[in-house]
Amino acid sequence: MNTTNPDWPSSLNDSELDELDRYLRAHAGDGDLLLDGVHGMLSALTVGPIQVLPEEWLPEVLHEPFADEEEGNRVLALLAKLNDSIAAELDVDAYEPILGEIDTEAGPALSAAGWCEGFSRAIDLRATLWEKRLADDSALMELLGPVMALAVDEGILSAETDFEKLSDEEYDECLVQVPAVLGAVGQYWHEHPVTEAELEAMVHDAAESSDDEHNPPPRHRSGHWVH
Repeated sequence: MNTTNPDWPSSLNDSELDELDRYLRAHAGDGDLLLDGVHGMLSALTVGPIQVLPEEWLPEVLHEPFADEEEGNRVLALLAKLNDSIAAELDVDAYEPILGEIDTEAGPALSAAGWCEGFSRAIDLRATLWEKRLADDSALMELLGPVMALAVDEGILSAETDFEKLSDEEYDECLVQVPAVLGAVGQYWHEHPVTEAELEAMVHDAAESSDDEHNPPPRHRSGHWVH
């Protein structure tokens, strides 16, 4: 018998996911995030060191004016619901990454490329905090291991040393660990919050780069989303 838990997170249903997916595809330029990438970005922001407000991350998602107020309200509502659902899903062990589906010689296959691309862009939004802590504390790098392995395997991140491509089994195992990774990273930042010195460094770096244009090169994009 199916029962409904009143505390279960209010996540986007399949129809809403399809609607948001269609909108993003219809308005995506080369290198823009699709649904899997948006989910990866919002996931990283949810468990990251400090809050990133919508006015900071929305420009990574929306790149042209809405057709009208109704469309704008609808898309923003779907994005807000997607964002809010992530923390709730992690709290009740119901989180699943939204993945891409790509065509291969062997047929359709799941791809974490888009999700990892979004995750990496979220880190870029607080690069000073992430990079300093990753350099200073190997524990955080270890926690991120499965996500980093996927990102390197997909060419989203580069590695200082050469790594062999993950086998199908290793790739799937890394995917299975993603929810646990997010939970552990969120707990890490809760137990080891950002210091005043790190915040000052972030503000200083932001001031120095305020006049610089950030135009990342086109990244690998995934196909259809699968949840």
